[in-house]
Order: sequence, then structure tokens, then C-alpha cells
Amino acid sequence: MTVPAPRARRRTSMLGRSLPLLLIVALLAPVGTLFASTWRHTGDDRSLADRERLGVEYLRALAPVTETLVEAQTTAVAGRPVPGEPLTRAVEQAAAVDARIGGELRTQERWAGLRAKLEALRERSPADPEAAYTAYGEVTDLLLALHRKVRESSGLGRDPGADSFFLQDSAGQKLPEAVVGAGRLADLGVLTARRPAAERPRSLMEMTGLRVAALAPATEVVDNLRSAVDNSESTDLGANVLTPLDAYQRSVEAMALYSTPSASGTVDQGQLAATALNSRNAARQLQPVILGELDTLLTERIDGLARDRWLAAGAAGMAALVLIWLAVLLIAADRRTRRRAATPDATTPAAAPTGDPWQPPAATDLRPLQPVGAAHEPVAEQWGPFDAAR
Repeated sequence: MTVPAPRARRRTSMLGRSLPLLLIVALLAPVGTLFASTWRHTGDDRSLADRERLGVEYLRALAPVTETLVEAQTTAVAGRPVPGEPLTRAVEQAAAVDARIGGELRTQERWAGLRAKLEALRERSPADPEAAYTAYGEVTDLLLALHRKVRESSGLGRDPGADSFFLQDSAGQKLPEAVVGAGRLADLGVLTARRPAAERPRSLMEMTGLRVAALAPATEVVDNLRSAVDNSESTDLGANVLTPLDAYQRSVEAMALYSTPSASGTVDQGQLAATALNSRNAARQLQPVILGELDTLLTERIDGLARDRWLAAGAAGMAALVLIWLAVLLIAADRRTRRRAATPDATTPAAAPTGDPWQPPAATDLRPLQPVGAAHEPVAEQWGPFDAAR
């Protein structure tokens, strides 16, 4: 009979013990990379949105400067003394904003140059309307350049949202250009009426160019705002923007009508000045609404990015905890396996005694062999006298 030998324990190799931990580390690496990438991108987007809000704040400060400067130009071209208090107050408010955030938006140098020009305007005499028109035109060009600088430095011009992009383009570029263009168009009409008849053809050509410069951005403002309403998920944007937008559109249409020269090559200066004033007033009502809606969209975007960051952090934390828990379980199981391998098992058979237990017994224990059939043949001495009768 064959007796099975005791089964030897199979020892786990170092690679076998390390492979599960290596797999856990391999899972932790992409989770960490994904979390770091998400955290970085959301952080960049949030920084851009915060910077854009600074641009919105700066544009709010420039709006009164634009309005009062255009009004001062109209007053100077008309030959009347320009009141300095409104423009001074607007300049001081803008200077305070520039002192606070101009360094981050890199606008301090441009604002310093613009402010020096504005200070020089207040010292001019209103005796020469033509010179005043030229001087104010140079300052308004610098003001529009500052608007473009704010949009560029703040990132508003690269805004990724469709609705917010149309809003910032309207409030930061098109509307200021339209306001300045409408003021120049009306003031040039006043100057044209005072010029000699020989200069009338040149004046009409200038008015035609200014008419395009004033009406083109005004039309783009209307188109941009309607596109913003159509592309926005906000339910309040349309209700807040469309009413002042309709008023502005009607004023622009009236200005386009009265700025068209008649068959005789003349323009009704009174009607043109009135429609330009209505257009400026409508723009004064519209621009704060645009900037307010733009700031609301940026604030909501910042809040959404903050939620995304914390959700990504929570998901990465949960994944890391699960993988760490699995690693702890694997390490504990490996330690138990090692302890069992080091401790003798009670079920293992005892060691064999000295000598070979499978050797045949000693000679004293051997019995003689019996002849074949001896166990079946009866012995004669065992028969009795009556056994034959059976």
C-alpha cells in the first residue's frame, strides 16, 4: 500500500505579493493626474473670470467719463462754456478705480496719458469751435483706445461664453464707439452749417464717413445683444436687456434717418442733434444693464467652477481612500500568510521513529509455512468412533 507524502506549502513569490500593490499604484497615478489636470484647468478658468470682473468694473468707471466727455465736446463746439464739475467728478472716480486695479490690468500708463489730456481740455477757451472739435476728437480716440486695452488685459475679448462674449463686445467696444460717433456726427453737423459754402462738399463727405462710423457699431450693439439673449441659458437676460435695447434701437433708427443728406445736400441740424442726444441718453440707460448682466454671468461661472473643483476633489479623495483601503487589506493578508508559513501546522504528521517502519519483522516472529491444503484436510487423530456413521 502506498502512503501519500505530506503536501508541501507553496510559497508566494515576491512578484506575486507585490503585483496587487503595483496595480493599486498604477490606478492611483491616473486618478491623481486627472484630478491635477481638472484642478489646474478650473483654476485657470476661475482666474480668467475673476480678471474679467475687474475689466467690467473698469468699464463701469469709464462709462461716465465717455458720456461727460461727449457732452463737453457738444457744448464746446456750440461755443458755450463747458462746466467742469461733471467731467472732474467722472475723472476722479475713474482715477480711483485705476489706482486700485489698474496695475493688474496694465492700464495705468494709458490712463495717465488720457487724464493729462482731460486736464488740458478744461483749460481751453471755447472761442474756437473747430479747434475744440479737433482737440476733443483726439481725447476721445485715447478714451476708446483705453476701452480696448481694458478688454484685452482683462481677457474680456477672449471670453469663452457665447452670451457673455456678445455682452462684453457691446459694452466694452461697440457702444462706446457708437456714443462717440453719434456725438461727433451731431457736432460736425453744427460745424458744417457754419462753414463757407465752398467747403460744403468736403463737409458732406466727412459727415458720410462719420455716419457710417456712428451707425455701424450701433447696429452691431443691437445684433450682439439679440444674439446674447438667443444664446443664453439665463431667463433674466432677455427681460432685463430687451426693453432698453428697443429704446436704443429706435433712437439709432431716427438718427440714421435724420443724418441722411437731402436731395440738396443738406441735413436738418436740429433734428440730427436731437436724435443724437436721444441716442446718447438711451445708451446711458443700456450700458449699465449690459455690464450688470455680464457681471452676473461671470459670477455664476465662478460659482460653477468652484463647485466643479470641490466635486473633483471629493471624487479623487474617495477613489484614493478606496485604493488605500484595498492596499491595507492586501498588506494585512500578506502578513497573515507569512505568519502561517512560519508556524508549524498541527495537521502535519509526526516525524517517523528511528529505523525504517516498513522493514519486515524479525525472524523470531516468523511462522513456518503450512503445506498447501493443510488447512482444509482433516487430521486423522481428530476422527471419533462414530464419525463414519455421519
